Amino acid sequence: MSWIKTKEKRTHYIQEEALGGPGHLITTQIIDNDEELLGKGRLFKENVLEKDCGVGYHVHEGDAEIYVIQSGEAEYNDNGTIKTVRAGDVTFTGPGEGHSLTNKKDEPVKFVALIIYE
Repeated sequence: MSWIKTKEKRTHYIQEEALGGPGHLITTQIIDNDEELLGKGRLFKENVLEKDCGVGYHVHEGDAEIYVIQSGEAEYNDNGTIKTVRAGDVTFTGPGEGHSLTNKKDEPVKFVALIIYE
């Protein structure tokens, strides 16, 4: 399988209170289903968090999530420990672990999220 998905044909949406987080999450899908990741994952998308917006704390079961921070600075909850992440940082949350991400700065936080199966 091979494909090209132009920017105009990718799905764009705003998710209010993403996973119970504050505000909203602006999302652009990179893939639309797990077949596009050869059954190895279920989510691959670009995201933007504006000031005072975030993805709520959630625990991964049977999968893992990677965030690639592209711009901005945010508070990252890594299993209960708050850390600051910045452009160029990469986070990994494995099965049975939890995380959240919140932007408390004026500059939007842009990041890519990828969920892969265990």
